Amino acid sequence: MSSSAQVAKAYEVNFDGLVGPTHNYSGLSYGNLASRRSGGSASNPKAAALEGLAKMKLLADIGVKQAVLPPHERPDIAALRRLGFSGGDAEVLRRAKQADPVLLAACCSASAMWAANAASVSPSADAEDGRVHFTPANLVGELHRALETPTTAAVLKAVFADVDHFVHHAALPAAALFGDEGAANYIRLCPSHREPGVELFVYGRRALGGAAPPARFPARQTREACEAVARLHRLDPARTVFAQQNPAAVDAGVFHNDVISLGNENVLLYHAEAFCDADRVIGELSQRYAALGRGELVTIKVDAAEVPLSEAVGSYLFNSQLVTLPDGSMSLIAPAQCRESDSAQRFIQRLLSQDTPIRSVHYADVRQSMRNGGGPACLRLRVVLQEHELAKALRSVLLTESLYISLTQWVERHYRDHLSPDDLADLKLLEEGRAALDELTRLLGLGPVYPFQRS
Repeated sequence: MSSSAQVAKAYEVNFDGLVGPTHNYSGLSYGNLASRRSGGSASNPKAAALEGLAKMKLLADIGVKQAVLPPHERPDIAALRRLGFSGGDAEVLRRAKQADPVLLAACCSASAMWAANAASVSPSADAEDGRVHFTPANLVGELHRALETPTTAAVLKAVFADVDHFVHHAALPAAALFGDEGAANYIRLCPSHREPGVELFVYGRRALGGAAPPARFPARQTREACEAVARLHRLDPARTVFAQQNPAAVDAGVFHNDVISLGNENVLLYHAEAFCDADRVIGELSQRYAALGRGELVTIKVDAAEVPLSEAVGSYLFNSQLVTLPDGSMSLIAPAQCRESDSAQRFIQRLLSQDTPIRSVHYADVRQSMRNGGGPACLRLRVVLQEHELAKALRSVLLTESLYISLTQWVERHYRDHLSPDDLADLKLLEEGRAALDELTRLLGLGPVYPFQRS
């Protein structure tokens, strides 16, 4: 490594999904306990979007690079037309509601807010060709999420347009064999963000044989998808680890790995029931990390006796963000619900009393998202960028004080404070959403990323 590369700066930039105007509780996500419990109740899209923005500002205020990804156009009229509903927009919505309200709800979901599922991203330090690689997730396990892929790809290409620095792959084939849920099942461990690291891919099942899958809820991520992404991103097999999620955890409501483990730089925090054959997984990660020649991996195991699996799911303790601050220490960005869980709170206090890089905790109140099963980590896509790569990305999506104020005002102008499942067929909701998104793309400098802007 050259001396200039050794001193080059790199940042993990958090790209948060902005909550969309159709944020609602339709209970669409099978295996997501919070989503199912909230199904049918009224939501508050305005409060949800403001909560998300407040979480972004919290990260920016403590010195973490923070950026914004826009909501997707919903209702997805084009998808409803592909499914056989004809006529003008109002007629399509009316017919869909009459024929299949659940299908209409799927085409109205604001689930793109959970940007951890938007894509898998590998930094240039890990890729053989020295570029940042993006693969949008196909999310084939759930219709409402599978609809996101084209817009996700368009947005990522708009933000990371420089082909000399960024590589955009097509989503994996939309088949059960390659079920891909994106970065929610991916952890990168490294001495620092600018250096090569070890990439951990966690899968729920091997589609072509392997250990028994969960019995109650579906395992959405396949090993075959993980292996394909690793190949596409030109990762070094010596620094890539594949691990199966514990089927018992999936059946307890751990639908993605980021509900049961998290990592940042040289720290891995995980629940004892996170992985199949956890001792082997941790041993392999530690060995491959040690081979980097930059110290040892700090592994923090949380036993079920300290935080029961049910409480881990209920509090979303492991869906916290773990971030590096400008002074080099780490901070845990935990859901506000962790304050209300005795076991989660005791663990956090114990964690802060130990000699680890994690020195502080901040609590984020994202209750509207949490009621649908998405905590702080679900709301963001982590993108590690060298300083020169950050300069090539679209700077207008980076959160500044002025952009935060503009986005807050934008939400106040355009969002409803009450939305029930019955409101999803309202033509005015579609028209309000399109007007809001059209203004947002100008505010963020994205250009025409939505189909209605290109028709």
